[in-house]
Amino acid sequence: MLIPLSWLLEYAPLPEPVDAGEVARRLTGIGLEIESVTRVGHDISGVVVGRVLEIEELTGHKKPIRYCRVTTGTKERQVICGAVNFAAGDLVPVALPGAVLPGGFEIIASRRYGRMSDGMICSAAELALGDDHTGIMVLPPGAPLGADFVSYAGLRDVVLDVNVTPDKGHALSVRGMARELASAFGVAFTDPADAGLPAWVGEPGEPGAVYPASIADPTACDRFALREVRGVDPGRPTPLAMRVRLARAGTRSVSLAVDVTNYLMIELGQPLHAFDRSRLDGPIVVRRALAGERLETLDHVVRDLDPDDILITDSSGPISMAGTMGGLATEVSESSADVVIEAAHFSARGTARMSRRHRLFSQASARFERGVDYELPVRASAKAAAMLAELGRGTAVAGYTLAAEPIEPVTIEMRADHPGRVAGLTYDERTVISWLREVGCAVERGSPGVGSAGHGGDVAVLTVTPPSWRPDLRDPNDLAEEVIRFEGYDKVGVAMPRANAGKGRTAAQRLRGAVGQALAGAGYVEVISAAFGSAADFDRMLLPEGDPRRLAVGVANPLSDEEPLFRTTLLPGLFQVAGRNAGRGFADLSLFEIGNVARNKDGREAGPGASGNGRPGSGATSRTAPILPVDRGPTAAEIAELDLALPDQPRLVAIVLTGQREPAGWWGGGRSASFRDAVEAARTVLRTSRVPYRVVPGRREPWHPGRCAEILLEPGTAAGAGEPGEPGEPVSVGYAGELHPRVITAFRLAPQSCAVELDLSLIERAAAGLAPVQAPVISAYPVASQDVALVVSDAVLAADVEAALVAGAAAAGTGAQLEDVRLFDVYTGEQVGPGRKSLAFTLRFRAPDRTLTDDEVAVARDAAVASAVRRNGATLRGG
Repeated sequence: MLIPLSWLLEYAPLPEPVDAGEVARRLTGIGLEIESVTRVGHDISGVVVGRVLEIEELTGHKKPIRYCRVTTGTKERQVICGAVNFAAGDLVPVALPGAVLPGGFEIIASRRYGRMSDGMICSAAELALGDDHTGIMVLPPGAPLGADFVSYAGLRDVVLDVNVTPDKGHALSVRGMARELASAFGVAFTDPADAGLPAWVGEPGEPGAVYPASIADPTACDRFALREVRGVDPGRPTPLAMRVRLARAGTRSVSLAVDVTNYLMIELGQPLHAFDRSRLDGPIVVRRALAGERLETLDHVVRDLDPDDILITDSSGPISMAGTMGGLATEVSESSADVVIEAAHFSARGTARMSRRHRLFSQASARFERGVDYELPVRASAKAAAMLAELGRGTAVAGYTLAAEPIEPVTIEMRADHPGRVAGLTYDERTVISWLREVGCAVERGSPGVGSAGHGGDVAVLTVTPPSWRPDLRDPNDLAEEVIRFEGYDKVGVAMPRANAGKGRTAAQRLRGAVGQALAGAGYVEVISAAFGSAADFDRMLLPEGDPRRLAVGVANPLSDEEPLFRTTLLPGLFQVAGRNAGRGFADLSLFEIGNVARNKDGREAGPGASGNGRPGSGATSRTAPILPVDRGPTAAEIAELDLALPDQPRLVAIVLTGQREPAGWWGGGRSASFRDAVEAARTVLRTSRVPYRVVPGRREPWHPGRCAEILLEPGTAAGAGEPGEPGEPVSVGYAGELHPRVITAFRLAPQSCAVELDLSLIERAAAGLAPVQAPVISAYPVASQDVALVVSDAVLAADVEAALVAGAAAAGTGAQLEDVRLFDVYTGEQVGPGRKSLAFTLRFRAPDRTLTDDEVAVARDAAVASAVRRNGATLRGG
């Protein structure tokens, strides 16, 4: 927000000389960040007030060229000018030869169009007073001839560019900024809302005297005031001083009526709107939009209105989008003589949603959505009517129309030592009360309350009522911030938290990092996808009714209506990332993500459009999490209450493979990613965690029913995981394999794309009980390799055969240690018979203290084979 310093000093007079840099430092110190301090008008010189005596129209040119005789009171000059909006006798700003205009542009006498031009008649744009360069600035008849124009117009000023945060809406005005400035410097403050009010400000209008109005929806508006000014001269110009201030504040001059409303909006923070009375039809009503209604706004855009939009209407229908932009049909024009001025207090949330819904942002909506003083409409409209009547030579109708709904004042109870406890400092009670009253709060001191542990003694409880212009003050922490910022943020100490020596990362954190490094080392790229989704994702993934992944938690205020739920699975986010990359020509992808999901505890599924509103089917949790104090740690009971309110939030690891896993090149053809790669990726995660596991055929959406593997933790490893089941029962931690073709089509993925999703929380808890990693003893003696091919039934799992081989070799007792078993071939065909398959394994034996003999290796191999025969019904192929 741009604010001229002179405007602030009018209501918060600082001792001379005023240091603009110190003003910026003080305002920044209390939370109003000053992004820039710009001196304006100081680089202009040599511009005086002149009178046009005579105009000669030069012909033979493609555009109007006028040769003007101008006097500055002491000397006449001839000046070339291309503007046509002035006439002989008008007073205008004249830049004499040697004058300097903004930007260092120097004026010299020159010959143009065959005539000598001895200076320049200036437009507003040339004097940095706006972007209008189509016409000359015509000055009021009373402007002093020959006077220095910079001094006469008050062009020398300092403009502050203030970054007003959303929680300080009161500072989006000269009124609010001057109040902050007065508090920062300890000087008297004059409220511009009280200054210059006419005597009739509080007199209600007689029936029929002022335009009628009513509020149909109290949730949309609680204050709506109208005043009338009749007989306004539409040709009256906006005073120069007002135009200069508007320009310095970044607002262009339009017309007298519009300029008055804009001027007071900047000064008071109360948006105003002027209607042409002759274009209104019937009483004004504030209501929500009806289905199918449309409105052409002042920017000449016809907008389809939403039923949640807040409208100002008359008998003809919508005439304005409340608090955002007026309608074209009732705008004040160059012929408007009778004007109706509106000032209101609209819903902050409703205005914000409407402006974002229509992507229509204005200075009015910026103020309403941050909170406007609900007691200001009557006074602001009175000032506007008085100003317009005086400047436009019209008549203000006495009284006003006011439609109002009751507003319950906010009352906050706060311990007097609360600001000090938040800041870690000691503020005495008198200081706290003084600053709260300084910002406009009414403070009553109650009886002392019970002192909290560590603070000693009884402390008074303050009952605080914030002023109407501070809607951001809602709880004790808001009040504490007011005390802290005026006492000085620089007084709040900085203490870096100290970690306990020797702790470092937890075991779960170390495992998480190791899993990420292992996957990255295997060629996978980590991504972070959106944490939100929709019920449509569940349908695209073919999740059946009752699937736990449908138990989504709704977001109370979603960033997008298309994604109103917290994610329950990481896969849709990865699918969207893969699809987006494929659309840009990057189809060969190996992606992974580690992240939390949220699943509803109460067992309710999220329906379409769920938004956390607590209704059945909305996906919201049945409990509301409490808001805990920040000046102490939570108690065990409070932590338990939080745990009950929070959804389950397991940590998952998900992997997606699309396109080529191995690219083609001079070395040969490439290889597409397959379900085997997905299973190996899952093995990578489990091997890193060191948790015993096995891979079995599985069936679960969204995977292909015939190309899906389930990952099970071996019995006994899931202790403490919180999973149901008898001791010794294997626990499923996820699935891996090729995606179902319908899922691939729904998410626009490459054919035969694969995915993995594992519950990393279960794996972390299972790994927590494992002994620390011991470095293996590496034998220097040679390895002995043996290949065996075993024929088994198609129903027998290769993992079961491998387990049998390991158990048999361990029981051989020859000292030959089986250090590795690797499946290198699977064969089905006529040679093994129908319903049978041949599994070929390489067995690697080694002894830690000697070279194994052939007999020792043979005994160990035979024991391993015998175990497979006994457990799995295997036969040695070729034996």
